[in-house]
Amino acid sequence: MFISTARWAATPAGNAVVADKSDAAVEEECGMKGEQARGFRPAIILTVVLFFLWGMANNLNDILIAQFRRAFSLSDFETSFVQQAFYIGYFVFAIPAAIVARKRGYKTAIVIGLTLYGIGALLFYPAGHYGEYRYFLAALFVIASGLAFLETTANPLIAELGDPAGAARRLTLAQAANPVGTVAGVLIGKYFILSELGHDPAQIAVMAPAARTALLREEVAAVQLPYLAIGLVVLAVAVAALLVRFPRHRDEAEGAGLAGVASVLRQPVLRFAVIAQFFYVGAQVGLWSYTIRYAQANVAGMIERSAADYLFASLVLFGIGRFVGSALMARIASATLLAVFATVAALLTLVAAFVGGEPGLWALVAASFFMSVQFPTIFALGLRGLGPLAQSGASLIVMAIIGGAVLTGAMGRVSDLAGINMALLVPVLSFAVVLSFARMAARRA
Repeated sequence: MFISTARWAATPAGNAVVADKSDAAVEEECGMKGEQARGFRPAIILTVVLFFLWGMANNLNDILIAQFRRAFSLSDFETSFVQQAFYIGYFVFAIPAAIVARKRGYKTAIVIGLTLYGIGALLFYPAGHYGEYRYFLAALFVIASGLAFLETTANPLIAELGDPAGAARRLTLAQAANPVGTVAGVLIGKYFILSELGHDPAQIAVMAPAARTALLREEVAAVQLPYLAIGLVVLAVAVAALLVRFPRHRDEAEGAGLAGVASVLRQPVLRFAVIAQFFYVGAQVGLWSYTIRYAQANVAGMIERSAADYLFASLVLFGIGRFVGSALMARIASATLLAVFATVAALLTLVAAFVGGEPGLWALVAASFFMSVQFPTIFALGLRGLGPLAQSGASLIVMAIIGGAVLTGAMGRVSDLAGINMALLVPVLSFAVVLSFARMAARRA
């Protein structure tokens, strides 16, 4: 959803939600006209880079799950700790990041976020040296804490940088960098982390102890250099941010604070939107986290590097779905389109669960197309009509991303007990919740 001038609420997927505001009001609030804002062009470019960087970090996790499962001989539930550590970091630092951005300004929040991101990536090197899973989880938590600062800051910053009439165009450009980052993350993982050779647990178990130890050490060490390079690049961007001029952020206090949260919780659509977002994020993160695992379990002889191609295809379809969904919304009510996409995603996931094999794998890949519009549409429908309470409502919906940790863990537990195919029933349930929300929002509309 795009309009010419807006206040934007940041989301973990690089999406944005808008609350209408007149051009004059935004110009007055930002303290700049379009001509004055030309001096902030470096800040716009740097902020676009942020969208790329956090997209890359998010989808590298899907590669790490496959790598760590073999390297540390983990169960599916234990591999879900990757996403749990990551999304708990988001959950814990989202509110502190917003406070820092409001009190100390955009530049401070961005530099802190990039510094934490860079440090977390560099921590992969000592974690690989010691070869303990818990150290990698701690490093992922630090990365996610930095991303919480970046995502809380980037969307409202893009809206304020430059002529208010061009806010939608600037945000569209910035969001285009996010899927590019997600694809880059998968490609980095495929070619620089995942092994060209397949080693299933049975093969590893029969190796001589010395050979098995050497192989597993090599698998753990494979993540060191890619994350070292990422950490150095991110810290270089942090130094660049110190040298770039940013506008002064002015926060509007109306509807903020505990009173605003208490008021907005009395809105039934908003309450249901928080629940729906919890389940949707859990479904998205869970499906992508276990795509490689599913491919290996359902297609004989599939190795991790080949299975990563299906994750890559999922992300490409997800990006295409964003554009198609946006075009369809010009003709179809957003709640109706959300209901259709959630239904089709649930049906495709059911095919993956009960048919399996290559048909099931392609059904799982195709489901990503129909996940594409769900996050931003839930967000927008939940905030509809809240007025000055929109910021408080947005904060609650953003916190619902903790579903990525909870439901990925649930899928891992079900997979250990009943197999990876049956674990897909967790996202099927999640899409059913989204469908119920869409029907309620349609009735309210």
